[in-house]
Amino acid sequence: MMKKIQIALDGPAGAGKSTIAKQLAARLDYVYIDTGAMYRAVTLAALEQSLDLNDGEVLGELMKSLDIRLTPGENGQRVFIGDREVTDAIRSIEITNNVSFVARQKEVRAALVTAQRKLAERGGIVMDGRDIGTVVLPDAELKVFLTATVEERAARRHRENIARGMDSDITVLQEEIALRDKRDSEREVSPLRQADDALYLDTTEMTIDEVVVRLMELAEGVLK
Repeated sequence: MMKKIQIALDGPAGAGKSTIAKQLAARLDYVYIDTGAMYRAVTLAALEQSLDLNDGEVLGELMKSLDIRLTPGENGQRVFIGDREVTDAIRSIEITNNVSFVARQKEVRAALVTAQRKLAERGGIVMDGRDIGTVVLPDAELKVFLTATVEERAARRHRENIARGMDSDITVLQEEIALRDKRDSEREVSPLRQADDALYLDTTEMTIDEVVVRLMELAEGVLK
C-alpha cells in the first residue's frame, strides 16, 4: 500500500472509535490521531484553573498558551500538556462528564481543528472524533460513522472502567452517554452528525476485530 490516505472515523461516545482507530492505524502502518484526547486535555487544563467551561472567550485565551502534544507509546497514544503527561488524567469521569461543554466552544474548536488539519496534511493517518468527516477532514478519502446502541456503549465503558480499577455504575453510564449524545448532536458549532459521503457502521453486534477487518477491506478498496 504505497498511497497514503486520510481515514476519518466519527461517532458518538463509547462507539469504540479510539480502540478501532488504533488497531486500524497499526495494521496500515499509519499515524493514529485521537482528537478527543485533545479536547479532554483542554478540559483538564480549564478545570485545574477553575475556568468557566461555558465561556468561549476565556477558553480561547487558554488555548493561546496551551501546548498539547500527542506522541506514540507502547500502550497507545500518550498525551502531554507541555512536559507533563496527562494520558491517564484525561480519562477520569470528571473529564468525561465535562468535555462536551468545552468541545462546543467555537474558540476551542477553531484552534484544535487547525492543529488537527496540520497533523493530517501528509496523509497516512487515522483520525477519530465527532466532526472529522464533516469539518476537520471533509476531503478524507475514507469516512466511516461508527455507532452502537446506548446500552452497548455503556456496557463497553463499564468494562473499561472496571479494567482501570475505577468505580462504575452501568445505569449511570447509560444516562451519561445519552446526555452526552444530546449535547454533542445539538451543539451549535460542529455538531455530531454523519457526513453525507460516510459509510454508516453499527458495531453493536460486532467485535473489535470484526470492525477492524471491515475497515481494512474498505481502506484496501480505496487504495486500489
